[in-house]
Amino acid sequence: MNWWTRIRTFLSEVRAEMKKVTYPSRDEVVATSIVVVVASFIFGIFLWISDIVIVKLYEGITKVLS
Repeated sequence: MNWWTRIRTFLSEVRAEMKKVTYPSRDEVVATSIVVVVASFIFGIFLWISDIVIVKLYEGITKVLS
């Protein structure tokens, strides 16, 4: 097969696969976006608190050892 035939075959297969694609509805996109924002907020707070605890532990250890 020459390159032109392979390109045409590839593009026809792409078109066939694109017909099988289903896209989420607006409600699904909004719902999953809310989940991502809330989860990011919760993990951000968790990491912030963890950072504070680690810094306090480090300060305590350095105070005791110095």
